[in-house]
Amino acid sequence: MMATPIKFGTSGWRAIVAEEFTAANIRRAAMGIAQYVARQPGGPHVVLVGRDPRFLGETFVAEAAGVLAANGVTPRVIPEPAPTPAIAYAVRQQKTAGAINFTASHNPPEYNGIKFSTPDGAPALPETTGQIEAAIAALGEEVVPQAPEGKYEETDVKPGYLKRIAELVDLRAIQKSGIKVVFDPMWGAARGYSDHILSEHGVPVEAVHDYRDVLFGGHAPEPDGELLEDCRVRMKQIGAGIGIATDGDADRFGIVDEDGTYIQPNYIIALLFDYLVETRGWTNGVAKSVATTNLINALAEKHDVPLYETPVGFKYIGELINQDKIAIGGEESAGLTIRGHVPEKDGVLAGLLITEMVARRGKNLGAQLEDLFGKVGSFYPHRENFRLTPEVKEKFTEKVKGDPAELGGRKVTSIVRTDGLKLILDDGSWVCYRLSGTEPVVRVYTEVRRQEDSGKLSEAAKAWVLA
Repeated sequence: MMATPIKFGTSGWRAIVAEEFTAANIRRAAMGIAQYVARQPGGPHVVLVGRDPRFLGETFVAEAAGVLAANGVTPRVIPEPAPTPAIAYAVRQQKTAGAINFTASHNPPEYNGIKFSTPDGAPALPETTGQIEAAIAALGEEVVPQAPEGKYEETDVKPGYLKRIAELVDLRAIQKSGIKVVFDPMWGAARGYSDHILSEHGVPVEAVHDYRDVLFGGHAPEPDGELLEDCRVRMKQIGAGIGIATDGDADRFGIVDEDGTYIQPNYIIALLFDYLVETRGWTNGVAKSVATTNLINALAEKHDVPLYETPVGFKYIGELINQDKIAIGGEESAGLTIRGHVPEKDGVLAGLLITEMVARRGKNLGAQLEDLFGKVGSFYPHRENFRLTPEVKEKFTEKVKGDPAELGGRKVTSIVRTDGLKLILDDGSWVCYRLSGTEPVVRVYTEVRRQEDSGKLSEAAKAWVLA
């Protein structure tokens, strides 16, 4: 039987447990990583091995640790579930050669995956994952050697990480404001993180879904608006001013305003960018993926801050953080980080910074967004996924290579190919098409300047796919 090809996408390798995500494939992936690490200069090499709370995570960590140990790399095991950003911070703090993190992030419960972080704490870049994939492919059907079962060195990543968060967030301002907070870790890796640091600093906070459930309530642990109803209910019960949520591995965030409104990540990133310029005086730069709102472009122009537009994939933003070129970087898919922190998405930090912003400004997020629109104009982003038949996908794959002159009767004034195809239209609205690499889906991002135009542009964008 042919060995399963293992491919690391924009955020690691993911697969369904017991189908492709098997003990044999975990050993192969760990072997590829071990061989890559062993070739790096310096040594002896230590690699952190951590996980989120998914099914069999403890077993997978033990499998990977055994493979590393048998191949000259010292595993340092994180025994409790830990947020991806906490693991990233520990890589930097402990100066390890990287980390293997067993997580499928916001994917449904039947999935698991492996994220590999390099010594800077960032998600591995394509040149690194390419070498790892080649090493895995070269193994073929070879049996992967493992060290005998044993006790490996362990580490607790929580204290160091929360200490750093307390340096980045003005927790005293939150406490002084008297704001009440509800935290929803969605049964994930941030349990005991966001609520712990708030309560330690005298902030009234309550958590929902604060227990291990490997089925994540029967759905994906994704902090989207429709999955945050329990958070809303608890907010109403205690009179909370904000609800903050994290996904399965706590690299993504979800935010609920005082009145129960879910505030989409595009707006959260823009609000925080404006707030960091105002309170920290950081004007070195801002980064966003090509599919993220142009509200950030308008704010960058207003604040006279350099703007970096990256392909989708947080590793590109992470590079800019490492180079200290940006104050904040974010993606519309609910990932962000800030200057002086890890080059990795951090949902814990995002929620706490937003809480600080609401506390210090004394206004709910809806009012703050209105203020922002008053400064630079209004922006209404939207995202949809369209499933394609094989025939339509083949035709569309060719079509996006062209240079359309108009869309839905509106003139295309410029074309951006940073990632997929982005068409800028003559009224300032835009459409971005990105084909999925794993399924017959095209992701269609649109943004208009007047809310009433949103449905019209979305329909025109869809019609262009099928034309």
